[in-house]
Amino acid sequence: MSSRTAAVVAIDAGQTGMKVRVRTDQSVGEALLPGVRTDQPVLPQISVAARQIADEFELDIRHLAAGISGLTDGETTPDALAALARSAGAAHAVIAHDATTSYLGARGIAHGAVVAAGTGVVTLGVGPSGAARVDGWGYLMGDAGSGFWLGREALVAAMRDHDGRGAATALTGVVRDRWPDLEQAYIDLQADPARVSIVASFAAEVARAGDAGDAVALDILRRAGDLLAESALTALRRVDAEPAVCTIGGVFRSEALRDEFTRALVAERPDARVVEPAGIGIDGVEALIDLPADHPLAPLTWSARA
Repeated sequence: MSSRTAAVVAIDAGQTGMKVRVRTDQSVGEALLPGVRTDQPVLPQISVAARQIADEFELDIRHLAAGISGLTDGETTPDALAALARSAGAAHAVIAHDATTSYLGARGIAHGAVVAAGTGVVTLGVGPSGAARVDGWGYLMGDAGSGFWLGREALVAAMRDHDGRGAATALTGVVRDRWPDLEQAYIDLQADPARVSIVASFAAEVARAGDAGDAVALDILRRAGDLLAESALTALRRVDAEPAVCTIGGVFRSEALRDEFTRALVAERPDARVVEPAGIGIDGVEALIDLPADHPLAPLTWSARA
């Protein structure tokens, strides 16, 4: 008989870190591991993380659940899932995109929409007509209103100010603090492999400048709020969902952005309401294990046994 402890292991696998929750009959514990690399196959990375946790704590993994950033269609096949379960030493494995688990964490199985806005952004609507994803198409093709979008707008505004094409803004000084020679900044940025996170880091500066009353920053924040509300409204319409909208992610720390998001939402849907999240992403990962088969999100999950 195995001396290992039976456990459920849930992994919320983002690009900045993997949050791991281990649940046994006696206890619940959490750990943080390095994030997934989306330029490499992600399932092997989940397997390594699960094995590491299982060996460290002498676990017998009965259920392995993961919400994964960068999950591709090729990794959701029955063979790929069965291989994950075997390599992780798990009896059963279930996975989903992190947009799905973010929704389950925030809203549970209730209908509505969840807007998750950090460096990128994705909106998921769930209703009688099924589930609909809106945006989340990356910084080159989408992510409207995201941290990257805010940061890029800040850089554009700073260069417009520098050229004399646009209004004066405190954002110019913020950008100059990073690149003293503004006319060299674009070359340095384009050559930096961390350029996406660098651009997104300016989102916090836009929020600070907006709080201080900078008109250009406030305009950027309000436009972002409008774009995020547009995504939420689109998701609600596509699935005929209850107009309950949950917002999660660092972008919504800006009061000006939140206020404009709510204003734009209610202007089109007077019955809409912004609701607090019921939980966090790792809660949604755990919820995958017992998600009802007839729930609209069930087709967006994949599972297999070893």
